[in-house]
Amino acid sequence: MRFALLSATAAGIFAGAPVSAQTMQEALASTYNNNPTLLSARAQLRAVDEGVPQALAGWRPTVVMAGSAGAADVRTRSQAQAFRPDGSFYWRDPVGSVNGVTGPIPTTLRQERTPASATVTLTQPIYRGGRTVAQTRQAENTVLAQRARLLAVEQQVLGDAVSAYIGMIQNAELLRLNINNEQVLVRQLQATNERFRVGEITRTDVAQAESRLAGARAARTQSEGTLQIARATFERVIGAAPQRLTNPQPLAVPVRSAAEAQAVAIANNPNVVSALFAAASSRDNIDVQVSVLLPQVSANAQAFRQDNQSTAHMRQTGGQATINLSVPIFQGGAEHSAVRQARQQAQQSITQVDEQRRLAAQNASQSWEQLRSARSQVDSVRSQIRAAEIALDGVQREAIVGSRTTLDVLNAEQELLNARTSLVNALSTVITGSYSVAASIGRLTAQDLGLPVEVYDMTAYYNAVRNRWVGIGDYSTVSVRR
Repeated sequence: MRFALLSATAAGIFAGAPVSAQTMQEALASTYNNNPTLLSARAQLRAVDEGVPQALAGWRPTVVMAGSAGAADVRTRSQAQAFRPDGSFYWRDPVGSVNGVTGPIPTTLRQERTPASATVTLTQPIYRGGRTVAQTRQAENTVLAQRARLLAVEQQVLGDAVSAYIGMIQNAELLRLNINNEQVLVRQLQATNERFRVGEITRTDVAQAESRLAGARAARTQSEGTLQIARATFERVIGAAPQRLTNPQPLAVPVRSAAEAQAVAIANNPNVVSALFAAASSRDNIDVQVSVLLPQVSANAQAFRQDNQSTAHMRQTGGQATINLSVPIFQGGAEHSAVRQARQQAQQSITQVDEQRRLAAQNASQSWEQLRSARSQVDSVRSQIRAAEIALDGVQREAIVGSRTTLDVLNAEQELLNARTSLVNALSTVITGSYSVAASIGRLTAQDLGLPVEVYDMTAYYNAVRNRWVGIGDYSTVSVRR
């Protein structure tokens, strides 16, 4: 769903902001394309996508080739027997004689050979206790959960960009009001000094005007610093220095009450969706752990060649095929503990779903009430400004004839400044509040906002690697336009 922009709700906001070439849409588009936090979250999703082909690999055969080659030098020495006159015998050195007694001539055999072997083994899993099926389901649910987390990051980043954009304009307007107030107080101080010179007022009136001017200068200095902080925030989030910014309009949110906002948030908030898929993944993990307790069946085929293994000039070749069955009986009990652990982790994930639903409902209600109160505040503050302007004009006229003091004029001017400042803040809250409501119900995405960007396709990388058997290249550049 794309939001329509209201055309008149915030008419007159930041009237002092100059006409500009940079719009809110352009700033959000730049953020969507370049923000490091969002780019990092996309890379994280691609990494999670790889869990599916890793799980599917459990169905596929493995082929291993092993070989060896070397050199062997074997010497075999046999000793001779020598006999004594009494008929007994002993082992003697192979060369020479003892006491004139002779025996068989000893021999030494030397054999040089180059043993070598090569083996190719193919193993095909047939049944792994349901492990591959469970791991594939778990990986796919993890991918879906990560996609929802990416949407949550996208909403957070775009929300930060909205706040940075509005904050820049808001602080610029507050600085303008403070500069204008300082200039008014400078003229007020000059007029007060003139009246003091002719004896119409006392030194106290002059001191009051000087005090207010000093306070105005301090407020203006603080506003300048706040504006520079807002500028730095703008550059960090959006990735470019702010130029002349246009006056944005609030979003027309597609809900009409706090209850409706809560209902939509519970069903559509990315954090809730992510928690649901995370809980499904945790339940799949139970089956993964149970598979360790079940029989395993695999087929094995092997072909080999062996040269000169025992004697020189001898070769053996052959092959074999087997069906292997492994039935676990008792493995120490750790596997049973892992199953129990997985069940408790699944219970934890289910509880977190409820927590995320409550949090989403709270945020939706809070955002809605803040937006509603800000809209009401705008109307009230506008009435306050009109009344303060009339009051200031009356106090100034009465001060001329002596029925009002300088302090009365200063207070009336301060009251008008406070009202105008409140209007700027309220109008800013209306705009940011409308975007906050959109985020709380899961509708603050590039697609929902209709940003002039190529929307990132979360399925492109997944489809590129899901059934890929080989390949170590980078497929992150795969892009499918939606």
